[in-house]
Amino acid sequence: MPPRPDDSHALVTRAQAALRAPGMPFEVECTPEGPRYLRAPRTLRDLLDGTLAHGDRPFLIAGSARYTFAEHHGAAASLATHCLGAYGLRPGDRVAIAMRNLPEWQVAFWACQSAGLVAVPLNAWWTAEELAYALDDCTPALVIADPERAERLTTWATAHGVPVLTDLTGLPRDGVAPEVRIEPDDLATLLYTSGTTGRPKGVEATHAAWCAAATAPRFFAATSVLCAGGDLAAVRPQTVLMTFPFFHVAAFTTMFPLMASGGTAVLMPRWDAEEARRLIAEHGVTTYAGVPTTALGLLDSADAAGDRLPGLTMLNTGGAAAPPGLAGRIARRFDGRVEARNGYGLTETCGGVLANLGARYLAHPDSIGRPSPALELRIADPAGRTLPDGEAGELLLRGQSVFRGYRNNPEATAAAFTDGWFRTGDLARVLDGEVYVLDRLKDLVIRGGENVHCIEVEGVLTDHPEVADAAVLGVPHPTLGEEVAAVVVLRAGATVGAAELRSHVGGRLAAFKVPTQLVLRTTELPRNATGKVVKRQLREELPATR
Repeated sequence: MPPRPDDSHALVTRAQAALRAPGMPFEVECTPEGPRYLRAPRTLRDLLDGTLAHGDRPFLIAGSARYTFAEHHGAAASLATHCLGAYGLRPGDRVAIAMRNLPEWQVAFWACQSAGLVAVPLNAWWTAEELAYALDDCTPALVIADPERAERLTTWATAHGVPVLTDLTGLPRDGVAPEVRIEPDDLATLLYTSGTTGRPKGVEATHAAWCAAATAPRFFAATSVLCAGGDLAAVRPQTVLMTFPFFHVAAFTTMFPLMASGGTAVLMPRWDAEEARRLIAEHGVTTYAGVPTTALGLLDSADAAGDRLPGLTMLNTGGAAAPPGLAGRIARRFDGRVEARNGYGLTETCGGVLANLGARYLAHPDSIGRPSPALELRIADPAGRTLPDGEAGELLLRGQSVFRGYRNNPEATAAAFTDGWFRTGDLARVLDGEVYVLDRLKDLVIRGGENVHCIEVEGVLTDHPEVADAAVLGVPHPTLGEEVAAVVVLRAGATVGAAELRSHVGGRLAAFKVPTQLVLRTTELPRNATGKVVKRQLREELPATR
């Protein structure tokens, strides 16, 4: 019998204490830089080599393309040898990866880790100009791209004399990895931030950081099993519908547990809700992984078709804030059969480092949960002083999975840290050991001295049955400093007007939080590749729509 929501706090506390106890898999040691796992892999190559234990189990499925774990390892080893031999690369050189979610993306990434190269995943949605900006910054020795991305890169690659490899499908799948020395503190990746507030920054992360990131989702998965009264030894590998783009850290948070357990990733070239339902049925998908926007699209499509998604047991969202009502909707629709999970992570933390799951998520859907063992957190005021539980301030983090710094940007690196603690830029509070993110600090609207958390107003707006999506932001005001504005996407056939929506917000929130400007639209909000709303673009559009 599943636990009652009011039992969830004690259950999670006991389960996680047991998992991180001395001698257990998730035990940590304290260091001056923060906690570190005692039993995590040393390098990503070690993690890759561990997947050989899964042999002929299916790992990657994309249409008719298939890779078993053994084939994936062999192809990555072949490419690693080719990079060091034919291209003359040396450990520490950077390799840019620009392609959509193909199995070969994973081959390219893990070839880099096998050869001691630094993988640089690039946003597959970027234009030629955006790609050139990142390439100028990372100065790769090789680019691996699919044909569409290669076309966008041709001008840059030709001008800089950098080779572009476009076809990995013919790689031998039984290669032997090269002999190279890789240390935990060597750089493994250079990932670029989403750039919702400006130019993307290159985030440098070590093998040790990524090994911590690979351990965290296993810890949260084990927590879920124990809280549900399950047996860890009896857990079967999952089949996941992977909709996160591979270049985003949320994809790594999903892929790592599959690699550890022998699970399978079913890939989609682009998001389509009906195609997602077909793939779930065809491949017996047990877990859905994606941003909240696509998760809601899947549920809407299933509702319209009367599809119960019978094989699904988990719906895992990340990459952007989930609407507060999502967990309840999942629970009601599936009568408790499908577990909802949500988490928190950043490019700078190598993916998910906090998670809320199971009954606890249902009872507290506004929480992002608890940290992984190799992570410490605190809430600080603008002067950097630690605030007590319940008070709102900036969320600061430190631990093994935190990045090393921003490439070629010492000023941004210095600004990102306070006495060794990473400043997330998120406004949050802690209660009973759990974190509640209130807003991005830059998204906080200060209206006449009153703080308005955009995420709170967005949650109320999206609770309206005729609202599909909403974004709240601050706009200049001559006397109040800032005023609250909202851009609302209506569902098809909606008849609600701006006045009614303001009344809806005013019925649940204080009057100063009610949007003065409220723009209705039927087209989607501008989002980046990870599902986050690009609010600076909306600000540019608002003056013309007032």
